Amino acid sequence: MPDPSYLPLPVTVEEITPEWVSAALRTRAEGAAVEGIEVVDAVFTTCSKIRLRLDRNPAAIAAGIPELVIVKGGFEEHGRRYYQMHEREVRGYRDVYPHVPLPHPRCFFAETDEERRQGIIIMEDLVAKGVEFCHATKPQSFEQMARRLTVLARFHAGTWESDAIRPGGRFGDFFDFFEVMQHFFDEKSSPENWARFCDLPRGVATSWRFRDRDWMVECWPKMMAYGKRQAQCLLHGDTHLGNLYIEPDGTPGFLDTLASIGAGMLEVSYHVSASVDVADRQAWEGELVRLYLAELERNGVAPPAFEDAMHQYAVFLLYGHFIWMTTESRYQPETVNTANMLRVCAAMLDHDTIGKFEAL
Repeated sequence: MPDPSYLPLPVTVEEITPEWVSAALRTRAEGAAVEGIEVVDAVFTTCSKIRLRLDRNPAAIAAGIPELVIVKGGFEEHGRRYYQMHEREVRGYRDVYPHVPLPHPRCFFAETDEERRQGIIIMEDLVAKGVEFCHATKPQSFEQMARRLTVLARFHAGTWESDAIRPGGRFGDFFDFFEVMQHFFDEKSSPENWARFCDLPRGVATSWRFRDRDWMVECWPKMMAYGKRQAQCLLHGDTHLGNLYIEPDGTPGFLDTLASIGAGMLEVSYHVSASVDVADRQAWEGELVRLYLAELERNGVAPPAFEDAMHQYAVFLLYGHFIWMTTESRYQPETVNTANMLRVCAAMLDHDTIGKFEAL
């Protein structure tokens, strides 16, 4: 077990001290320590990101800990309410990626503190590394999408319907994707909140067919039940463009995991529908889904038939619609919410998502 001297985890920037950083780094690098730290900058959103410059000792340097790192966690009051989100991210870095690889930033610490309802990750600074961060205002090319879905299929294949995600397995205690989302759904789909979101630009960009709160509330449990009937695997949990980056050599990278168990096509639908320009999606999405299914098969999985996969794709579009309708503008800029809503809404119309739910 790691030395628990890193506890309690800090919940304010002021509590991030050289002593705490040293204790945290020693969980993965014996003898590592820092003599001093400098807070270079900080971004406070759903999760806060604190960029630190470290005055490292020789053991830390030898262990490959860079001068600039990011400390990520809940450093605002709302962070206590979102403890499950922090916990899921920590478990992705600490428990999943060492066994089921997915390209991600190098991680030097990932632990939780249930008493303080905090989860913290110390990772490499990707800005210093020179990666390209993806963004909703810059839709992806076909080649970028194909490469990312190939990587995602390999990740899904690693636990596809495996004993590892069942009770008693290595990941058997991970949250079910939709069950852990239920509290968020209940809060954000309240009549008051739904009306507020409909009045924002993302609501105006939505077809009137999908502005009906009663329809959303009726369809949500149908989607949950449908999702549980599909093949299950570990999910990254939040594959929108704001959580993705591209290495200088073109390798797709994944940030901000919300590790959980669910249907692989849920991530494909969520990612593709919001990442491709509306002018390209119809021409590309079928081929991209076929590519994903073929990669599953190459990695030892018996994938669903293409027609079944596309049915799942159409049903799971509802999830993306809900997310982009209800994400607060202080967490994602309204330009992002509106751009993604427009793309997902167009996909729902093209795939007759309303009709699919009437038939469930």
